Amino acid sequence: MTWPGELLPTLVGVFALVVLTTVVLSMARVPHRWAPALAILRGAAQLAAISLVLTGVISNPVWVALALVVMFGVAAATATRRIGWSTRHAALVAGGMAVGVVVTLVIVFATGALELSARYALAIGGIVIGNAMSIATLAGRRLTEATIDRWDEVEGWMALGATPRQSTIDIARNAIFSALIPSTDQTKTTGLVTLPGAFVGAIFGGVSPLEAGRFQIVVLASIMAAGSITAVLLVRWLAPVTRRPVPLR
Repeated sequence: MTWPGELLPTLVGVFALVVLTTVVLSMARVPHRWAPALAILRGAAQLAAISLVLTGVISNPVWVALALVVMFGVAAATATRRIGWSTRHAALVAGGMAVGVVVTLVIVFATGALELSARYALAIGGIVIGNAMSIATLAGRRLTEATIDRWDEVEGWMALGATPRQSTIDIARNAIFSALIPSTDQTKTTGLVTLPGAFVGAIFGGVSPLEAGRFQIVVLASIMAAGSITAVLLVRWLAPVTRRPVPLR
């Protein structure tokens, strides 16, 4: 990429999109309307930094493992903040995500679905961690919000002798289902509505469409597996409540 031949138009286009996003949210008087713009700026800075770092470490297993650990830590912290920061929540989020991600990647590489190499580990590991983070956030927030909305019902069940887990079982199941909706819809519409970034990127990189498709279906199945495990474990650990949760911000 050269300046100004390729980089300048990119910056102009991204700036226009950021302005458009902010204007639309401002016109609708949406709270935290600057959040998407700040997220894009932060993402751009982080991508620039990680691009420089990965140039030298992408083939080194030790550095790739370290990069994945850092990714996981940031992802777990981000999801925890979204559902209400506490030491307990941090442990539950990290535990649920760790089980989901590790089990999924072990299956992927143990079955030979993908070659066990630093390059593939970094690629699919980063994708799975990022999606597990999103699903954990959705599951935790949906559980908390639904419990608050239906607290009278929960208290009623406990007054009748039900355990805290029994009182929130329906809420918990719906929270898991809701958290998986975006990933489920993206998976079932792949190739019809969306062309995933990993698929397109592989083709642009010179990989055959068939090979790119093989990689992408492994990615999609991995996202669903890791997300399902993460959501089920997190919600199961969070669901038994004895008092009304604090509203999320």
